[in-house]
Amino acid sequence: MKVQRKKESNYVYDRRSLATDYRHLPKMLKSGLKVLDIGCATGSITQGISEYVGPTGKVTGIDNTGHMIEEAQQKYSDVQNLEFIHCDLLEFNPDEKFDLIVGARVLQWISNPFNAVLKIKELLKPGGQVSILDYNHNRLEWVPQPPLSMLHFYQSFLKWRVEAGLNNAIGSELPILFKNAGFNNIEVISSNENYNRQHPQFEQKVKIWSEVAELEQLVKEGYIVERNRLQAIAEYNPWVEEKAIAMTMFLNEVRATL
Repeated sequence: MKVQRKKESNYVYDRRSLATDYRHLPKMLKSGLKVLDIGCATGSITQGISEYVGPTGKVTGIDNTGHMIEEAQQKYSDVQNLEFIHCDLLEFNPDEKFDLIVGARVLQWISNPFNAVLKIKELLKPGGQVSILDYNHNRLEWVPQPPLSMLHFYQSFLKWRVEAGLNNAIGSELPILFKNAGFNNIEVISSNENYNRQHPQFEQKVKIWSEVAELEQLVKEGYIVERNRLQAIAEYNPWVEEKAIAMTMFLNEVRATL
């Protein structure tokens, strides 16, 4: 399954950064590395990686959504050690292999993640490393519980993902995929996204589920009726502003060596 992300959602990816949204990765980065970022979206994290590998390194970002890559190419055209390519991971066949392959929140959108892991293995140099960051959507927690309309939408979202062949628990199952693919030195780093009222972007972060509910695909495919989708948005946003205390999205960074 290839997910083409809406142009209106670009700002969700634009506001991400290496420091806040892939916060443990810099410890793996060093000057001179050749890095591949899969599912790079508009390139905000990819650009952060390029600063760490320096002029003797090279970072390539790939994504199967054309408008994302177009924006990344325009925004970072002056960065010499950075390139963006519009392609699907499984169809990517570069001339050279990579020292490090990374991917943030992308395997959750691939219907056969094991094939993606095997492709990553194929693209790595001997002794190369991989770092994949992804969610376990089954473990999302709100404090207190949000309106029933949003809980209903979220369950519809999870069901849609399952029936589309997507793994809602991919962040927890990555170690098994890496082991089965023949990787070594597998390490799991808890990278949960914890938001409370003291967080400077609390409302923006917690309202991510209103942004997800803006997508009409679940209505078109019969997982929720339109009035219930709109009700979820209408009731959830005021709840975030007035009653929400905290939200935790369970996220793991999993590393391994070839």
